[in-house]
Amino acid sequence: MPQIIIASASPRRQELLNQINVRHFVQIVDIDETPLFNESPTNYVQRLAAEKAARCIQKFNPKLPVLAADTTVVLGNQIMGKPQNQNEALSMLHQLSGNTHQVFTAIALFGNKQHHALSVTEVTFKTLSETEILAYWQSGEPIDKAGSYAIQGIGSLFIERINGSFSGVMGLPLFETAQLLAQEGIELLT
Repeated sequence: MPQIIIASASPRRQELLNQINVRHFVQIVDIDETPLFNESPTNYVQRLAAEKAARCIQKFNPKLPVLAADTTVVLGNQIMGKPQNQNEALSMLHQLSGNTHQVFTAIALFGNKQHHALSVTEVTFKTLSETEILAYWQSGEPIDKAGSYAIQGIGSLFIERINGSFSGVMGLPLFETAQLLAQEGIELLT
């Protein structure tokens, strides 16, 4: 019997929920993910996570709590979403090369009450060669990933260090998720 609905098509988020034994049912929702004019990265991910949860409730009227999340890569104050094409992906990887960026993941859990959390993790990339960038693009991994990389995949070869939540960079910070679930009465270790 599912404990929650997850408003996400992300297989990574589903894997992370499975890892902590949260039984869930998937309901996919679509929203416009375009940043608003002058919207900060924090406001952006928090807004999208809340909109996904609200849209799921509006569309499906579920009887279970709805969990939604949004992840974005931020360099300076620039939001780096999912690349639309090869040129965008290569540009993002060139910008991340040799730099430290942040990964913002917001979580919204709508049940008896609305609960919100934010995880911010610093990720430092090594300096990438042109050959590495092109080979990584050709692997297919960057196509649907914020910032054009996956920390849990081949992209991990580029990461010198992280300061924060590994699972948050994957798309669902488990510490914060467990805290929100507990606020809705969903205990994980009982």
